[in-house]
Amino acid sequence: MCGIFAYLNYNVSRERRYILEVLFNGLRRLEYRGYDSSGIALDADGPAPSSASPSDAPYAGAPPLVFRQEGKIENLVRSVYSEVDEKDVNLDAAFSVHAGIAHTRWATHGVPAPRNSHPQSSGAGDEFLVVHNGIITNYEVLKETLTRHGFTFESDTDTEVIPKLAKFVFDKSHDEEGDVTFSQVVMEVMRQLEGAYALIFKSPHYPNELIACKRGSTLILGVNELSGQQNGKPFHDVKALTTNGKPKELFFSSDLFAIVEHTKNYLALEDNEIVHIKDGSVSILKFDPHKEKPAFVQRALSVLEMEVEQIKKGSYDHFMQKEIHEQPHSLTTTMRGRLKDGEVLLGGLKEHLKTIRRCRRVVFIGCGTSYNAALAARPFVEELTGIPVTMEVASDLLDRQGPIYREDTAVFVSQSGETADTLLALDYALENGALCVGITNTVGSTLSRKTHCGVHINAGCEIGVASTKAYTSQIVAMAMMALAIGSDQISTQARRNDIISGLTGLPSCVSEVLKLDVEMKELASSLIDSESLLVFGRGFNYATALEGALKVKEVALMHSEGMLAGEMKHGPLALVDENLPIIVIATRDACFSKQQSVIQQLLSRKGRLIVMCSKGDASAVCSNGSCRVIEVPGVADCLQPVINIIPLQLLAYHLTVLRGFDVDQPRNLAKSVTTQ
Repeated sequence: MCGIFAYLNYNVSRERRYILEVLFNGLRRLEYRGYDSSGIALDADGPAPSSASPSDAPYAGAPPLVFRQEGKIENLVRSVYSEVDEKDVNLDAAFSVHAGIAHTRWATHGVPAPRNSHPQSSGAGDEFLVVHNGIITNYEVLKETLTRHGFTFESDTDTEVIPKLAKFVFDKSHDEEGDVTFSQVVMEVMRQLEGAYALIFKSPHYPNELIACKRGSTLILGVNELSGQQNGKPFHDVKALTTNGKPKELFFSSDLFAIVEHTKNYLALEDNEIVHIKDGSVSILKFDPHKEKPAFVQRALSVLEMEVEQIKKGSYDHFMQKEIHEQPHSLTTTMRGRLKDGEVLLGGLKEHLKTIRRCRRVVFIGCGTSYNAALAARPFVEELTGIPVTMEVASDLLDRQGPIYREDTAVFVSQSGETADTLLALDYALENGALCVGITNTVGSTLSRKTHCGVHINAGCEIGVASTKAYTSQIVAMAMMALAIGSDQISTQARRNDIISGLTGLPSCVSEVLKLDVEMKELASSLIDSESLLVFGRGFNYATALEGALKVKEVALMHSEGMLAGEMKHGPLALVDENLPIIVIATRDACFSKQQSVIQQLLSRKGRLIVMCSKGDASAVCSNGSCRVIEVPGVADCLQPVINIIPLQLLAYHLTVLRGFDVDQPRNLAKSVTTQ
């Protein structure tokens, strides 16, 4: 949910101005993860004057420069440049080795304010500084203990206990043992922490060193050797790469977006790993709370398959707009290499298909848009596999401690693969012995590492907080999964062939429906002053109604509700009048005649109707021309939700722009929700 970033240059001269811009750009790439406040920390010019650095000072040299600001990243940028001018900080000062940390926050504990922004400090002199993504569940107990030992807390965050705990450990160790290493301090801090977190520590006691660790939240290490000889090779041993004394740049980031412009060589940290950067070398330790000394770990670097262009807007005004229009391409990449000669090939599921076919039920588990994608997939998974499918919202499953059995297949759907509720539900399912399948867009995510098997949707980078192309790719990935599971059934062969044929032509149909962009902008103009919106769907398109309403809710900040059309008579009909806009999804499928009846009932009560129908069906759904009609291309009925959601995505986008709200970073929301 929050974004953390760090940059360390070694054996290469970098001006402070350059270091600042690297940190700022890292935060810009991570801003979608949190954008209510931000901060950075970097080094001062060198030793402070003797008058400011008495012999009993906690460390030699000047204290680090720390800047914090509420609001978007650009607020921080402006305030930093203003402060460095006031303080006469030399931006041209060069460092051959320098460690800087940065953070962008999405508030959980404490309102957005500079005092609650990260880096959080151990106190006077900033002896320990920490940036944090995640949540510390036992922070209140730690805070009480530290307060009794004389620490004063200045923020409302759970994070502040971490640097203060580090100082407490450091001071105690110095009093008892003398010297203590940075990694020893961090390990003792980890021993006390409960919760999910990714942390980066910086301390003037350990100049030019950084330590990162994680438990639950994602953390990436990026390595860029400036000799130019290492790029392009598929794997490197981290230790060999980083102990050769060559000039290099090292990065930590909450995800790959922030390092792709610097390097393709990266490593995804595992839980309880500690990465210590010192003298240009990287040491990886495996922390075990039951052991005094950690084990050293050998890890290989992977090569990032991502281009800088993927994280830029290009000719589009917003990332959400770009990602909506990328869907013909993203669906193509989701299916690439997986549909061949009328068969579906999913390498990630191949070894487990027999087990899935024998399971007593499939349980789809997700949150928000990912839950809606699973709901869209549910009917055809049941149809093609003959296996009962149940739906679970991840947080509700945990609240109820709902039954999960060894004979179940639990399918976890998450765009980021880092959603806290989904990951906790995954742990619960693993404890109960279910086969766990992951559907995610993020290679190397916690979800992809913890599940037994799964499918990467390969939709490409999605930076807009409101998910669009990941949603449609998730549906297609689950359609292919259903086809693969049911491929042993003769009775459904003809149906499977139709769906596979429909999948092949789906990208071109999506290109066609995107031509409704101007029409959706006109519709948005007519709805700009509306206070509420209802969306009715049923069958395959109940999920479309939920997801379309969610998009409007998320970005246009307009009350909207997706409803099961069959439930209209059982309450919602009371809301209908000539002012309330109602979208009815009535494309051709087994529920078409029922939706025609719903339309008539709404029209008879003077409903303000907008009907989405298949091309050529305008007169069939609205014969007297009293409602607005959106015609979309027809595809196989189970794939129709992929087509039908796109006009609603466009509507949400244009409504947001016309209402003057932030499309890519909607109020109060973050893309990767790493707290419960």
